[in-house]
Amino acid sequence: MGLQVENEEGKCEITEVSKVEGEASINNRKGKLIFFYEWNLKASWSGTSKSGIRYKGNIEVPNLSDENDMDDLDISVSLCKDEPETELLSLMRSEGAQKIRTALASYVDFLKTEFTQGMILPTANGIGSCSAAPPPPNTGVKIPTCKFSIKDTFLTSPDELYRVFLKQEMVQAFTRSSAVVEAEKGGKFRLLDGNVNGEFQELVPEQKIVMKWRFNSWPCEHYATVTLTFTDKGNETELKIECRAVPESEEERTRDGWQRYYCHAIKQTFGYGARLC
Repeated sequence: MGLQVENEEGKCEITEVSKVEGEASINNRKGKLIFFYEWNLKASWSGTSKSGIRYKGNIEVPNLSDENDMDDLDISVSLCKDEPETELLSLMRSEGAQKIRTALASYVDFLKTEFTQGMILPTANGIGSCSAAPPPPNTGVKIPTCKFSIKDTFLTSPDELYRVFLKQEMVQAFTRSSAVVEAEKGGKFRLLDGNVNGEFQELVPEQKIVMKWRFNSWPCEHYATVTLTFTDKGNETELKIECRAVPESEEERTRDGWQRYYCHAIKQTFGYGARLC
């Protein structure tokens, strides 16, 4: 939902997912995970030409399956009946289909990483065992962690900047990729093609967001605590980003990630540019 493509002819967006039928399962066979998934998807798209004419169409993915390579995935894009011909159809069949393919590849990647955590646990003889429950909380190796903070200024109101982090279509806009954002306490989020995920722990409108946050490459189930504080500075907003329990080896990458993929990307996307503090 909300996936967009644009060129000199106009702009197109997926407006509705009308059908998601199928199943996905993961089996543990002698310590090896076997994946099975098969989905039939239907969606609607709308387009607006540069001259302001609106068009509507349909998308069908008849067989998102483990038997097909993502590059060979059949994505059918068409115009609704009685719609006049438009170059926007070519845009959706090329760049639009590629973005759909990327979003579905992100789902498959997520299926094979996040949803498999805890399914295979090491045993004394080195052979994996299947477990429906997570390991006891005191097991594992203690990870050395650190904390850091970043301050940045945005030429917008606290209310608008707060919404940027919580509205799914706005997150997809500044990350330029598919995202899942459940904007409520305890709600999950997943963005940057599944490379970042977590959970909202506290939401205070226009003032503060507290979240459990992690890179997908971090040790299993390890999360940092990230607190965003919004301060009204008149015609601009100061954002303070506090990151705690970040793995020491990931400090530079995490700091750079927040500056590049959040702060800089938000300014570039929405025009909130201001000097970095």
